[in-house]
Amino acid sequence: MSYNDFIIRDNLKEAYPDVYTPEALSALSALAHFNKRIKEVMATRMQRRAARQQNKTRITFLDPESTIPGTDIKVQDAREGKFEGSVIPADLQRQWIQGTGPAAKPDTPVESSIRNVAYALLSGADGWMFDGEDALGQISTMSLDNQRNLKLAIHKDPVFLKVAAKVAEEMNRWSKSFLGRDIVTDWESQLNFTTKIFRARGLHLDDRHIRDADGVAMAASIVDPTLYVVNNYKELQKNGSSIVLYLPKIQTAEEAGVWGSLLDALEDHLGLEAGTIKVYVLVEQLEATHQLMEIRAALGKHFVGYNTGRWDYINSVSDAMAWDTDFVNPNIEAITMTYGYMRNYEDRVRRTVNTPDINGNFALWQGGMEPNIPVGSEEGVSASMKKAVAGAEREQREGASGKWVAHWKMVHIVRPVWEKVGDANQLGREFPRLSYTQQDADGLILIEPAPTDIRGARNLLSVALQYGNAFGQGMQAAALKPADFFGNDDILYLMEDMATGEIRLSILWEWVHKGAIITEADSETDTSAGTVFSEALYIKLLDQEYDKLLKADTKDVYESSKSTTLPIAREIADVYILSEVKPPWFIDLLNINLNNSDLDTAKSRIDLYMTTLAQEGTRITENLDFVGYEKRADVSAL
Repeated sequence: MSYNDFIIRDNLKEAYPDVYTPEALSALSALAHFNKRIKEVMATRMQRRAARQQNKTRITFLDPESTIPGTDIKVQDAREGKFEGSVIPADLQRQWIQGTGPAAKPDTPVESSIRNVAYALLSGADGWMFDGEDALGQISTMSLDNQRNLKLAIHKDPVFLKVAAKVAEEMNRWSKSFLGRDIVTDWESQLNFTTKIFRARGLHLDDRHIRDADGVAMAASIVDPTLYVVNNYKELQKNGSSIVLYLPKIQTAEEAGVWGSLLDALEDHLGLEAGTIKVYVLVEQLEATHQLMEIRAALGKHFVGYNTGRWDYINSVSDAMAWDTDFVNPNIEAITMTYGYMRNYEDRVRRTVNTPDINGNFALWQGGMEPNIPVGSEEGVSASMKKAVAGAEREQREGASGKWVAHWKMVHIVRPVWEKVGDANQLGREFPRLSYTQQDADGLILIEPAPTDIRGARNLLSVALQYGNAFGQGMQAAALKPADFFGNDDILYLMEDMATGEIRLSILWEWVHKGAIITEADSETDTSAGTVFSEALYIKLLDQEYDKLLKADTKDVYESSKSTTLPIAREIADVYILSEVKPPWFIDLLNINLNNSDLDTAKSRIDLYMTTLAQEGTRITENLDFVGYEKRADVSAL
């Protein structure tokens, strides 16, 4: 079906009339012109990246006398809080625990898929970020299933209510055995407790189902918020709920300004008061930490807070410093929120949110993700839960108003940290104002001594391969652990998402191309301390770790994936790590192979991507299976 401003592939308009409603299609048409602007800022992003690599330059702070591109905001004014921000809405004042996860499952009927939403809204979390990005699989029509399930839940459709009643019983059976009490007392009223939040895909990703009038893939950052807001804003407002989004992967204030303009236009189209749509921003990019006040100013009345994620941020630092042979990350397990550059990044965020705007408004800081889940041996669970609580206590002491959990079972384990304190939030807690010195910049790339060993390399490889495989199966979020610990219930599975695969390949790329020094001897590989991590050593470990996955039980690695998506995951990881030209995103190579289980086809697509990146400096982000349109002459053969 064609429209003046965009094209929807196949028969999806007819298959999802509840998502592609006339109102939603009208809004998409009104916002379609943003596609060109988004493509421009993404091209600029790639140009900056290429220039840094070629000229071997670090990211720097903006000139305080300059104006944020695309806005009329002076950088110095932004830093001094001379802009109008947002009053924090009532339902965001207390967000001690926010859960996160997708609202849909791959290849399952609505009654099964929508269980994800029921678990979330009955969990007792103060807010739940339903993910349309890193944790949501994208095979088939999962992005549309995600939207459908959210609409059914927000409108309390009978289909959802029937599922929620059953899920409440299941949750209480677990909680009685683990916590000694029910966690759901009145399931119907509890559905109203949790603030609904939606994470749209970033500016760097394209929607798989829509192209603009010129045949260019539509930015997912137009499609996702439009479908969510248009289909749900009336019901949310009727129930006294805010319309809240999480915005990922923003690198600059210019990009934040594009988001701000997009949301302004959506509000204007719907007749909503300016600033009605509220946003948290995930700080996932090194460049963003150099422009935090500027990003906050560019989003103005929309902005309510920052979140300090760990996974993507590590990847961004690695990517920005790929040219520097002296910058080598250690084992991933060492890079906690108190490590070197992570510690300095977190400190800048808390100083930013506690700087008042022109009206004296502060912003929220939502702490990082807790990936542990209480499933395993009694000893393993006990140790991991103590670690989880200690991490929450540290963030609360440092000034966070709450944190994230990746599984509903963790809500009642971690939330008491904030309940004991009792304060709704830590808005306005006093911290020093941000400074913009060379010392500050150096702190944001500070590497500290930590292990770089064979055990760490195995963990990086094993988990990266598993996440690539899970992605191909439609599960961008999954509970995984290194293959050597399969069957060991003392080592818990961690509930993480696709971003953790990004980190691992980035670090392995560093180790291979910068010659990381192994810090501990390893008898299995006959490696001594001081050995340089070589390409040959990487290949040896890859063969070994891949073999373990092939031999794993289906509980850990689906048997059917071993001849379909797992070989593709290996091919992508191998090309990524061995390439002299570092790919900007692991997920790009996975995205172009969604719904593909043929290794030869995958190799052709990977080669196309890497050749385009090397020769043109651009990424392939479109759906190569979009029937009826081939942008590139050589795509049709794939």
